[in-house]
Amino acid sequence: MKKLVLVLGLLVLSSQAVFAQDPLVVNAKTLRLKFENARVRVLEATLKPGAKENLHSHPSYLFYVIDGGKVRNHAVDGKVSESEFKAGDVIYRDPLTHWSENIGTTTIHLILVELKEK
Repeated sequence: MKKLVLVLGLLVLSSQAVFAQDPLVVNAKTLRLKFENARVRVLEATLKPGAKENLHSHPSYLFYVIDGGKVRNHAVDGKVSESEFKAGDVIYRDPLTHWSENIGTTTIHLILVELKEK
């Protein structure tokens, strides 16, 4: 019984660690902080063709596409989806833990606005 409790405790701790991955920290090569205050955090993302992000989490956020391209998104639950972003697109997403990869031939350039909820 003690072993089961220990295993369950470790699973809970590891799942919390997954959801706590700050994209700015784990993807320092592809993201730059542009602005931050008590309400929002603004990030600039550049993902070259073939580049892959590390697993990270976002609160509710939206992003504006400066330069589009094709992306494959890998959710923490195992779901995989593909999208094509076009310059000028504005997309809103609920909180998300994922990693993405650029599967196209162009560099993807985005501005992300993460919403800080009280």
